Amino acid sequence: MKHVHNSRGLAADPDGSLYDPGVRASVQAFAEGGATLALEAAAAVRSAAQAVDRLRSYGSGEGGLSAGALDLLVRLGTGPDEGFSIGELARAAGVSSRNITGLVDTLERDSLARRVQDQQDRRSVRVLITPAGQEWLEAFREPTRRAMSAIFQGFDEDELARLRHLCLRLVENQGRIEQYLNGVRPDRPAS
Repeated sequence: MKHVHNSRGLAADPDGSLYDPGVRASVQAFAEGGATLALEAAAAVRSAAQAVDRLRSYGSGEGGLSAGALDLLVRLGTGPDEGFSIGELARAAGVSSRNITGLVDTLERDSLARRVQDQQDRRSVRVLITPAGQEWLEAFREPTRRAMSAIFQGFDEDELARLRHLCLRLVENQGRIEQYLNGVRPDRPAS
């Protein structure tokens, strides 16, 4: 399925719904005659997320921040003055503390964030955005607005709200599946 996200053009079903012919051919071969709509939808979500991230990265210019580092910097830039602990950032992003530590290392290397000792718990550190990080975000703000306006061109507010809702339903479903796979029953309190 290496060609799933490298298709050149889109086509339309008889009802006008867009689809990617390369993806369709790949998932039909993979599914061996089974239902493919969910697989095509998953590929479309992934392709859309990659397209948004690629467009967002243009605004980072020479900064070249990954999507994860950019999201972390935005969170730090809009967070409390005392910053966040690594654990708080990990929970908010839905990733491991190890992942956040790597992203913070990147932001520190670029002087966009810094670690400080937690005043309430001397064993812990907090992560703060630096003045350079705030300047970087300010310079990134307008190009991001233009990019998001362009990529969502033609979408009305109802469509955007519906798209957000559907994507977050996928996130909720994934969370439930992950809990189940980890042996946590969603219908019973964790022990």
